[in-house]
Amino acid sequence: MRGRRRIRTAVVSAAAALLCAGVASGCTTGSPGAAPPAESRPPTPTPSPTPSPTPASLWDVSPASVAAVGDSVTRAFDACAVLADCPEVSWATGTDTAVNSLALRLLGPGKVATRSWNLARTGARMAELPEQMAGAAAERPELVTVMMGANDACRPTPELMTPVADFRFSFETALARLRVGAPKAQVYVSSVPDLKHLWSTGRHSPEGLKVWKLGICGSMLADAEDLGPAAERRRTAVRERVVAYNKVLEEVCAEDERCRYDGGAVFGFRFDGGQLSPWDWFHPSRDGQARLAELAYRRITKE
Repeated sequence: MRGRRRIRTAVVSAAAALLCAGVASGCTTGSPGAAPPAESRPPTPTPSPTPSPTPASLWDVSPASVAAVGDSVTRAFDACAVLADCPEVSWATGTDTAVNSLALRLLGPGKVATRSWNLARTGARMAELPEQMAGAAAERPELVTVMMGANDACRPTPELMTPVADFRFSFETALARLRVGAPKAQVYVSSVPDLKHLWSTGRHSPEGLKVWKLGICGSMLADAEDLGPAAERRRTAVRERVVAYNKVLEEVCAEDERCRYDGGAVFGFRFDGGQLSPWDWFHPSRDGQARLAELAYRRITKE
């Protein structure tokens, strides 16, 4: 608000100067005819334009505390043990130095335990984010990381995927809930990963195909070896829904001056076999978690 007030003051001052200059060149005191000929008068100086001040960025590239919300990826599910969360290797708040989580990079090893909080839940969908955000706000963090949306697309069938309008409503509600309790907290929003790319990578693994038959992300991974037109249309529909979710994340985040979207970095990242869990070939492995940490750190610390 102070920046806009200075701009309005500068504009009013410049306009007043121009108005006064115009009056001075057309009106004089004294008797009629006393003014010198126009060609002999000194030219009226033109006021120099006042530059508009550049508002200072509200974004702090070195926040002193981190709260993470989201789903199984942020809980590091299947990253170091089968069918189990492994938060110590989480990209967001983990303590494993091999992963070098976002919290480790920002806070250092001495403060991760007391200045970071992992509030994500394996299996969570966007409808749960408002509740998680309320929990994050209670900690008064300087930064909140959000990675949510994969489970909204990963349903038994495409027909059960979360409608885009519902997804938007939940995300808007979540940010509003955060702002009630932590109005100045910064928010980093990760894009939803490209699920079709994960299918394309994992389908070459015999182990992955066996696990996928247990029902993991059926909308994308069911009948993983079927390359027929119907299966391809199904996978394309899921991918298009993920793209739509990411568009929502970008648009809603852009409306909040303390929010940064990752620009599609996670969606565009090409996970290879070594960066996927050896137990399900779908969730990030330790190495995959490290890549997510690097993408987040790069975006958050960008001046």
